[in-house]
Amino acid sequence: MSGDVSSGIPWDGVLACASGLAFHWLSSRSGKEATSLKAVPRVPRLRELGRMLQGTKGYAPLVVAVTGKVGSDQPITCENSSLRGVIVEQTAEQFFLKHNDAGAWVQDSAFLIRNMKSVPWYIEDGTGRANVVGARSAAGLELTVGTEVFDDSGKSVVRSTVDYLQGIKVLGVKRVEKVLPVGTSLTVVGEAVRDDRGSITLQRPHQGGPFFVSPRSLDALIASLGTFSQWCRWLYLGCTAVGAVLIVGRVVGGVMERRRRAAIRRRVLEAEAAASARDRSGSSARQGQESDDTATSDAAKSATDDDVPAQLPDTCVICLEQKYNSVFVPCGHMCCCVHCAAQLTQCPLCRRRIDQLVRTYRH
Repeated sequence: MSGDVSSGIPWDGVLACASGLAFHWLSSRSGKEATSLKAVPRVPRLRELGRMLQGTKGYAPLVVAVTGKVGSDQPITCENSSLRGVIVEQTAEQFFLKHNDAGAWVQDSAFLIRNMKSVPWYIEDGTGRANVVGARSAAGLELTVGTEVFDDSGKSVVRSTVDYLQGIKVLGVKRVEKVLPVGTSLTVVGEAVRDDRGSITLQRPHQGGPFFVSPRSLDALIASLGTFSQWCRWLYLGCTAVGAVLIVGRVVGGVMERRRRAAIRRRVLEAEAAASARDRSGSSARQGQESDDTATSDAAKSATDDDVPAQLPDTCVICLEQKYNSVFVPCGHMCCCVHCAAQLTQCPLCRRRIDQLVRTYRH
């Protein structure tokens, strides 16, 4: 019975509703971020940010949005290009062919190297500067592809043969170098803090709040978050509606199936009651004949016994047209024709699961 119950759970509807909840969470989160960005004060000049923090001592929680160009006192020079940046990411990805279960060659890849280097940096606009801390964990950070080189496999014949025998064909290695170049115009949204020396630092808000480092403007960030939130909202409504339809359809189908089984069982009980009534009437008739004529009672009884099987309800309890000619295994009940029995998964009499259907033949 546990298998029947588990099979009745509308997992497709549950999965659709769960996906809808995930999209609802994304929509709500993006909407809150867009709203928080709209409330962030914009500082057109870094000099004005210094004036806003003038006179504060130690920690001053103030979330602002500023724009400036990337700068550093000790920038990193890229190995494969002439670019200088403050954040450099280097990756080496090996591409190869391997045998799948069917014996065919399929392409796959694996990262060999993935390094990221950074140095202290700041943004400036000609009127002042502000240090940026923790930008690698900020939202919206985009690195520029400095170089992208694909090195073909230069292995020896022996090594290539060994790899081939192991089911691998090395194609080569793709080396990519991404960088946040010096001089890039960025919009930074974060908490502004002024230390005792007068230096301004932009960092992730300690008490929660938006933290963005993006080459796009603040208005573009707000519009992007709003669009993403709207799309997630539509997906949430669609997935929830589909899930509700699937769940309701399964529930309605279950109710209809239970009603159908109840109707079948009622037909079986009515057929059994009719058979019992015919048996009782046949017995009464035989007793009357025995009291009237003892000599002919044996012949009448024999004839009556021969007629009893013809009076038994031998029609299918489903269609009520064909004679039953199939046996359910393992319960052993025989009450349906082979055409109706082929559409059942449970016995209509005992509701046990049908493992096998055996057709019977009459002489």
